[in-house]
Amino acid sequence: MIGLVLLVFYGCAYVNIRTPYDTDLNQTQLGSKTGTAEAYSLLWLVAWGDASYTAAARNGQITVMQHADQEVLQVLFGLYTRWRIVVYGD
Repeated sequence: MIGLVLLVFYGCAYVNIRTPYDTDLNQTQLGSKTGTAEAYSLLWLVAWGDASYTAAARNGQITVMQHADQEVLQVLFGLYTRWRIVVYGD
């Protein structure tokens, strides 16, 4: 019974994932600058922020984007969620 409960609720209390937006990671050049942008959600009712590539590039003063990563942090079934975009470039 405990195994079934763990299987159903696995990953629901805390999830922290980082994924790259690139298909050929062995050839990725990051550049000299890094920029980030974030958006948040609370209680599935309100959301705020700007987690766009444009905002991340602007925050890092990047004019040529070469790579990007996405990070998602969720706590308690998404009661709190943070999306973060990290861009690299020059």
